[in-house]
Amino acid sequence: MCDTDHLEPSGMNRRDLLGLLGAAGAGLAVAPVLTSDPALAAASDLALDPKTMPADPVNYEPPTALAIDSQAKDSAISWIDRNEHRIVGLNDRIWEYAEPSLAEWNSSWAEADFLQANGFTIKWGAGGMPTAFVATFSHGTGKPVIGFSGEYDALPGLSQEKGNPQHSPLVYHHDPYAPTYGFGHGCGHCALGAAAAGAAVATATAMRARNLDGTIKFFGSTAEEQLVGKSVAVRAGVYKGLDAFVDWHPSSGNSTSWSSSNAMYSIAFHFLGTDGHGGSPLATRSSQDAVTAMAMLTEYLRESDQAHTARMHYAIRQTGQAPNVFPTLSSIWYYAREGSPERAKILMDKIIKCGEAAAMATGTRMQYRIMGGVWNQLGNKRGAELMYANMTQIGAPKFSAQDQAFGKALQRSNGTAETGFSETITELRPPATVFMGGGSTDVADISWQVPTIGMGTAHQPGGTKNHSWHHTATAASHAGHLTTLIAAKYLAATTIDLLTQPTVLGEMKDEFDRRTAKIKWKSLLPGDYELPLYEPPKWFLERTGQSWPPPGVKWPPRRVVSTETAPDLGPALPPSNLPPLD
Repeated sequence: MCDTDHLEPSGMNRRDLLGLLGAAGAGLAVAPVLTSDPALAAASDLALDPKTMPADPVNYEPPTALAIDSQAKDSAISWIDRNEHRIVGLNDRIWEYAEPSLAEWNSSWAEADFLQANGFTIKWGAGGMPTAFVATFSHGTGKPVIGFSGEYDALPGLSQEKGNPQHSPLVYHHDPYAPTYGFGHGCGHCALGAAAAGAAVATATAMRARNLDGTIKFFGSTAEEQLVGKSVAVRAGVYKGLDAFVDWHPSSGNSTSWSSSNAMYSIAFHFLGTDGHGGSPLATRSSQDAVTAMAMLTEYLRESDQAHTARMHYAIRQTGQAPNVFPTLSSIWYYAREGSPERAKILMDKIIKCGEAAAMATGTRMQYRIMGGVWNQLGNKRGAELMYANMTQIGAPKFSAQDQAFGKALQRSNGTAETGFSETITELRPPATVFMGGGSTDVADISWQVPTIGMGTAHQPGGTKNHSWHHTATAASHAGHLTTLIAAKYLAATTIDLLTQPTVLGEMKDEFDRRTAKIKWKSLLPGDYELPLYEPPKWFLERTGQSWPPPGVKWPPRRVVSTETAPDLGPALPPSNLPPLD
């Protein structure tokens, strides 16, 4: 019995079961992908590749001998142990900066400076983005070429005191009408970049000490939270020439996989209306009504127009600031996520129609702009198996009693089970038979260019949410430091194996070639895409040797200005609204 004919409990083979699911569930992203949605098929075991899909997914056992003990690996891990304070210090500096996407002036400089001080050369402005850079270290023949990913952007409203399990924003902006919180690392990108930088330097140190051939490229990536940085850089060819890419992300568990993610479109909508006064609202084109109407209309998509794989969410970014002032400009920002680029576009097209309807109903004018677009992620089974072997060889993080008490206190404040931080490595399992949707990442666009490995560590306790103040609290705590350092070891150890085991690297590349054989990646960004840039401060441009604006960028950008006139209410009525008497 061949791999693709493995029988399910129902007695049907897996292909037949997927076909039944596809026929029975309108919109389910399962069997139809085999023919009509190759992007989702290639990115999951739905591709039914006998060399990729385990013969028995239920009883799959990951290989145990892929991670090889070596002096080079020992050297890399020893460097991390000796330089814990430097890696943790980098994490804490970026945590304190807490800078927004596309404006990570201090954070990107700190990461690049750390790498440059340890023998890497830096090239700024990758893909035309000022806070993006490529750091390179090469030794011997320079082959193979392995990529690392560093991120450093924070999220709005997630400021929180480090190590405090009760909500207490570190940065609080007083406004008696609308108080707000500052930015915070509620996604742990301070740790993501610090651990990856530490792993890159540790690997480079081991390459020098043990005379290993290869090149390490570290990609400082801006605006991951807006899914901009990597997709723009991939389109510009920044990631060309890699043999493998090794990535991680803070999580609530210690795990790796070769599963997929959701593709996503990001679009900002602007509604242009007229001035008005709250006390005399007649003959006003209300842009605030327009964004409210659009939000309402898109909610109606959820019941019958969104499959189980879809996610649609929005934020009203700009509208009325006082009840008695009608704003001439209001803006709302949408994400549309689905299992493949084609499905994401269909969902976003429906959202655009809702915007058009809202503009028509309110008499306003709508403009919209694509801010970002990413594919679903392409996993790599052999790469995940290699990472898992190294994770189990090194072992799971071991937290102190104080760490666990802190984790349980965070869970208590969140109303979830008080289990603390995870001290186990989740068993490696094949992706689920039916893709259920989820988050998105601009790493996905890289994964269609080069075999990509991803993993996560228990950087926050289970039950707490990513993109929350709970995660900000852990990111600069002792528990967060512990999992940042263990992540650096997982990354470095796996990369040493990639440098020293050409057979495993070759298997990863063969798998990648099979999965992408019938897929031609094309950026979801339009040909006239405009980078959503902020002008850097003078000191940053001088320190990084950049000029402003970047090549091909018009500055200042075109302004969005309302030129609307009051709506026509019809001819004036006589006082009595009746025809005159004869």
